[in-house]
Amino acid sequence: MTKAEALHGRLTLVLGGARSGKSRYAESLVEALPKPWVYVATAEARDAEMAERIATHQARRVAGWQTVEAPHDLAVAVGKSPGGAALLIDCLTLWLSNRMLAGADMESEIDALEKALATYQGPMVLVANEVGSGIVPDNALGRRFRDLQGLLNQRIAARAGRVILMVAGLPLTMKDSL
Repeated sequence: MTKAEALHGRLTLVLGGARSGKSRYAESLVEALPKPWVYVATAEARDAEMAERIATHQARRVAGWQTVEAPHDLAVAVGKSPGGAALLIDCLTLWLSNRMLAGADMESEIDALEKALATYQGPMVLVANEVGSGIVPDNALGRRFRDLQGLLNQRIAARAGRVILMVAGLPLTMKDSL
């Protein structure tokens, strides 16, 4: 079975730490599928360093990607994506951070995202950081973020047919319901 066959009509979650190769691997999964490819970007360039990271991601992508900026309205972006298009959401961690800092009701936000993912008709690859393996944050906001990210990852992993953990650029299959 090819990557394209494995992903057709399915949800894949790609998890890992910072600089683990998550985005590059997720892009390769989508690029193995027929076009159109939709890249749903959740990052906001709030400073020069983040702007540089975003530019690096954009420059790395091959021709053929349609980019949708969705730092806040992720469920809406999924719902408006062309049916059947291969969809890459990069990343859930930045989206969660953006919404938390905006004071959003995260339970309803995650519910709305899950509903949008459940109705989307094409293959989807979602990227998220695995943040719970480090130290316990020293402040309430950091601990709440870590906890919510862990719960979000669990909820998406439960829906996913495939979950990949990236470590040092290597994909480790955690779940594969083929």
